[in-house]
Amino acid sequence: MIMRYAPKASAVPEAGAAAKGKAMSLSPSPPARGRPATITRDRIADAGIAIGLNDLTIVGVAARLGVSHMGLYKHVRGLADLRSLVAEAAFLRWEFPRPGPEVPLATWLWDFATSIWRLVEAHPGIAPWLLRGDMITREMTEKIVAHQEELAGTRGLSFAQARWLMLTIAFHCVAVADTVLPARGSPAGRLQSGRLQSDRLQTGGSGGEGAEGIDPEHRDGIRALITGALAIIGEITSVPYPSEVTDRAGGR
Repeated sequence: MIMRYAPKASAVPEAGAAAKGKAMSLSPSPPARGRPATITRDRIADAGIAIGLNDLTIVGVAARLGVSHMGLYKHVRGLADLRSLVAEAAFLRWEFPRPGPEVPLATWLWDFATSIWRLVEAHPGIAPWLLRGDMITREMTEKIVAHQEELAGTRGLSFAQARWLMLTIAFHCVAVADTVLPARGSPAGRLQSGRLQSDRLQTGGSGGEGAEGIDPEHRDGIRALITGALAIIGEITSVPYPSEVTDRAGGR
């Protein structure tokens, strides 16, 4: 009689179970899903300012934020809304020189004009939001009016005189700067290339005649504008201002 070797019934299953267990232990665990990128108005503004108003796209901002463009549409209605958000943020973050009594009014107006010029240079494409009443936002208007009120209070001017004086200087500087300054790409690109120094992205100290800012060929024209405006400031008795601030500034 031939004896046949019969392996234990448990031998194969146990080996299989061990192999299976080992294989399971070596299988990589699925990566934990991270929290989705948070979309806020500040982050949208940061991305938009880095890209530049003239090059702004929904897809570009979404890519910079690491989100889908459909996700971005939950926060902005479209490209026009996105551009308005970015322009508003660029303006609200800009620090204009304070109109204190430390320097002559003509000198302060030159500093203010230089700051306006630098703003347009730092953010190509922002001019329409500084010139057109149908594009400027309420928040921008409130900042402008507060600045005008401060000038009136520190210089003994009426609100109408301060408003007219600042708007006259600002409108001309914005229009000229937007027309003559070359397109230089996004603010981030110009800063990296060295064509726009970091101190020109902030108003900082005095913007006197020797400081970089208004192009040399336009300085005398802006100076003449300031001199002429101051010469007739006494004739200014009223000036229209936005209806949304009428209750706050009316009668001044």
